[in-house]
Amino acid sequence: MTQISPALVTAFAPSGTLRASINLGNPILANKHPVSYQPVGVSIDLAHEFARRLGLGVELVVFDKAAASVDAVRAERADIGFFAIDPARSEGLRFTAPYVLIEGSYLVRDGSELQDNAEVDTPGHRIAVGAGSAYDLFLTREIHQAELVRVQGAQAVLSALRAGQVDVAAGIRQLLETEAQRSSGVRLLPGRFMVIQQAMGTPASRGAEAQALLAAFVEEMKSSGFVAEALQRHGIEGASVAP
Repeated sequence: MTQISPALVTAFAPSGTLRASINLGNPILANKHPVSYQPVGVSIDLAHEFARRLGLGVELVVFDKAAASVDAVRAERADIGFFAIDPARSEGLRFTAPYVLIEGSYLVRDGSELQDNAEVDTPGHRIAVGAGSAYDLFLTREIHQAELVRVQGAQAVLSALRAGQVDVAAGIRQLLETEAQRSSGVRLLPGRFMVIQQAMGTPASRGAEAQALLAAFVEEMKSSGFVAEALQRHGIEGASVAP
């Protein structure tokens, strides 16, 4: 990255501190440390490194759901964020290219007749999905015959499946695999129904130059091995560094 002008630093962080919107609802990107309970993960590492490049301190603005995290950046209550790229989120935001790819999968109960992802979108099936999540946005466009049941957060998605309120749970493959391994009664359908492109974003009002700087930062973090090392350091499986 080239020398960053004071004007561009101010454009990114008008308050003098870089406010980073963090979504704890995606454990591949962020989680709470088991001892300190502070946010940790690849998105936190990227936020700190970008703030260091700007010569600023960082403030983590933490949320439990993706939709709230996105809204904070769009409303300029945060200066950067970490979200899945989706056309429904484009208004008011400028995205980088993705830095991490995550698979979206389906979880069903053991007794379900469903054996393949293609069988899910048929009449009579109910699919639980986190409201406002990347899966919700994608499936809203792609599901035509099954019914989407929107609930608040990943744990509510899993609870709805186990309670028999829905036939399918949609979410992060890693999270669903963990649920299937944790206790009996549910199984993962093979393959994936989508690949989620996780990127960084900033308010559109910050301008094209700010977007270009953030985009260059993301490319450097991928090519230098920073993202791969962060995923490994935090013990993350089920995600890959984007090309």
